[in-house]
Amino acid sequence: MTVYSFYIFDRHAECIYKRRWLGRPASTGRPTSDTQNLNPAELARKADDDAKLVFGTVFSLRNMVRKLGGEDDSFISYRTTQYKLHFYESPTNIKFVMLTDDKAPSMRIALQQIYVNLFVEYVVKNPLSPTEHPNGLGVNNELFEESLEQFVTRVLS
Repeated sequence: MTVYSFYIFDRHAECIYKRRWLGRPASTGRPTSDTQNLNPAELARKADDDAKLVFGTVFSLRNMVRKLGGEDDSFISYRTTQYKLHFYESPTNIKFVMLTDDKAPSMRIALQQIYVNLFVEYVVKNPLSPTEHPNGLGVNNELFEESLEQFVTRVLS
């Protein structure tokens, strides 16, 4: 199984963390190198645009599922021919989104483990970490990032 990217959104719809492991899946099914020739400012803007598109997709699909199925139904994932998007919302309205290859099993438990074992332990319980992330100030915690990298490479591979 391949993990393409991972996003965390706060309760104000701000992307507070994003991590990309491979390039975006192309129409051929292989990752592209479309970010190779971009300068750092363009690369950051492209990453922000991607995060906004991911959140907009999740927001729209989640609302559609609730309108069609009622409040008890929840949006978990969707699949295309190129990738699969997995979604988990914590009790505190922190949203976790993971993009994987289209053959991946459900990552709901993995996202819940990331929330409980990594995010809560290294970000929420950290007295130096801000409780709110205004103006795009995101999660900047080395222990969280290292643990997430280990989790994705060892557990999900």
